[in-house]
Amino acid sequence: MGLSPSFSISAGRGTLSDEHAGIISVLAQQAAKLTSDPTDTPVVCLESDNGNIMIQKHDSITVAVHKLLS
Repeated sequence: MGLSPSFSISAGRGTLSDEHAGIISVLAQQAAKLTSDPTDTPVVCLESDNGNIMIQKHDSITVAVHKLLS
């Protein structure tokens, strides 16, 4: 799911909604502050018993993938 800088979902499907856009974007922004290398693109991984969410920011686009465990 791609998130625009205004924190709205520009394209996507699945279990994440507009309500999640702000926190997803902030998590990606905070992760980017952990490295001084501008070419490094950190991935935030949230794990739970129900599944995983991977979040990554590329320039002005933030991508989140929610994988449910089967």
